[in-house]
Amino acid sequence: MKLFCLFLLLAGSTAAFHLDTSPRREPPTLPSEALTTEATPTEAKSRFAMLDDVRLLANGLLQLGQSLREFVHKTKAQINDIFQKLNIFDRSFYQLSVVTSEIKEEEEELKKTTNILKVNNEEIRNLSMEINTKINTILQERTQLQSKVGSLEERLKGLSDSMIPADQLSEITTLKEVIEAQEKTITSLLKAVKEQHDQLDHQKIKIKNLEEKVDQTIDKAMDSDHSATDMFEYLQINSTGTETRDLPADCSELFTRGETKSGVYAVKPNQSEPFYAYCEISSDQGFTVIQQRVDSTVDFDQTWEMYQKGFGNLEKDFWLGLKKIHTISQLGSYIMRIDVEDWKEEKHWAEYSFSLEGPSEDYTLHLSHLAGDLPDAMTNLTGSRFSTKDKNNDSGCSSDCTTRNCTGGWWQSACSETNLNGKYFSLRTKGRSVRRKGIQWRPGTGPSYYLKMSKISLRALTDSGN
Repeated sequence: MKLFCLFLLLAGSTAAFHLDTSPRREPPTLPSEALTTEATPTEAKSRFAMLDDVRLLANGLLQLGQSLREFVHKTKAQINDIFQKLNIFDRSFYQLSVVTSEIKEEEEELKKTTNILKVNNEEIRNLSMEINTKINTILQERTQLQSKVGSLEERLKGLSDSMIPADQLSEITTLKEVIEAQEKTITSLLKAVKEQHDQLDHQKIKIKNLEEKVDQTIDKAMDSDHSATDMFEYLQINSTGTETRDLPADCSELFTRGETKSGVYAVKPNQSEPFYAYCEISSDQGFTVIQQRVDSTVDFDQTWEMYQKGFGNLEKDFWLGLKKIHTISQLGSYIMRIDVEDWKEEKHWAEYSFSLEGPSEDYTLHLSHLAGDLPDAMTNLTGSRFSTKDKNNDSGCSSDCTTRNCTGGWWQSACSETNLNGKYFSLRTKGRSVRRKGIQWRPGTGPSYYLKMSKISLRALTDSGN
């Protein structure tokens, strides 16, 4: 609207300028004395009017240029934002295509294995039929032998008072030996048939499991394009296939229920909708993992909204989400455990008592050091508010800290260099200024740790204090 008004103003000024400068009829010729005395005021007035028009035109052009300049800056910012979103989309699409390719390769291998097992199953079935035919033949021969033995026994009864001839005695002995041999053969064949049947049952179970696995991989391939966004959404009622009241509040409760395998599970803290979390189950307790970094596949320099919701891959690199972490911390007393590994492949750990305030307080952090071989670098962050690139809640990343580690969302305080959500460098960089912008652990005294892996997890503090 402003531009339209400026164009109208410029058009009016130009028209006035043309009217003033258009050719006019020459007045009658007057004596030089009259021309000298009367034309001077008119010319002066016309000159001043032309100067006002030019000045007005110049001001309009300046305002138009300023508006165009602001419009260009806004357009550039919008284009940069669009390019940034397109880059994120390209990375996500590439990751999904890689996962889909791997799933397709696994599916092809499973199909080949299933076909081989089916061929083996047919061969075993044919062999079993041959064995059954042989057994039937042997049983028939056995019946015939038993009938012969019966007839001989009757003859023996008739000849009980008389002497048995030597040839009949030898025949009876031979028949008994044949019968015993046949019985041994039948016993071994029955044992072989039983083993074949057991192998058939085992093959059938294996084929059934492989078919179920193929179906699961197909379903996984179909749903892979939704997993990146749906995994961090709150679950709808009954979407997990179980009643929400049956879901554990966190991974510590999952462990107390007898679960022994680590993985992604649905949990439902009090006053919260159910959501997925990665549970790490050890021999004596269960941890709810809220952050993990193992490579550079996930960009942790995200907005405030994304850090509240959560992002990444729950089985690899991810941030669970500030809202979910807060609801878990409201269940009771919690221990926060931090595990790290540096580029020398040395592993360290630390534990803190942990609590987190809600969104109205920008998720203010409260903790105190308890144990671990990792030097303390978090206690000085107590009372700090969470900050991201689009919401700076602390002076820790102000203009005098431009060289500090302010990438990625974290609890910033007084230019602290500790940040487990900083930029991930695939190799250990040599420049100190560059390393400061990466994942590092900076204690108050002593050397810094430049990290290739980090993991933050929570476990409930039991009544015994363990």
